[in-house]
Amino acid sequence: MVKKRKIPMRKSIVSNQMFPKKELLRIAKNKEGIISIDPTGKAPGRGAYIALDLTEVKKARVKRVIDRTFAMPVEEKFYDELEAYVEHILARRELFKEDDE
Repeated sequence: MVKKRKIPMRKSIVSNQMFPKKELLRIAKNKEGIISIDPTGKAPGRGAYIALDLTEVKKARVKRVIDRTFAMPVEEKFYDELEAYVEHILARRELFKEDDE
């Protein structure tokens, strides 16, 4: 009998919904207090997840969710980078999805 593999689930800090880990983007805060996008999901430090969805990123900016999660002010520039990164990932997924068909 084939054993089913467990799919790791994580909660988005914006919507508080559970998603498979591969559908989320990790944001990490290291010991020096630097917050960065973690595309590999393996960077050291405290991590938080956000769904790969532009509406979630925009809500995170308006509600300053990342500021509250890491209990420190986050520059507006980081939110710009986050939005650009999510747009890039979504565009790549769309592009490669069409290639598979």
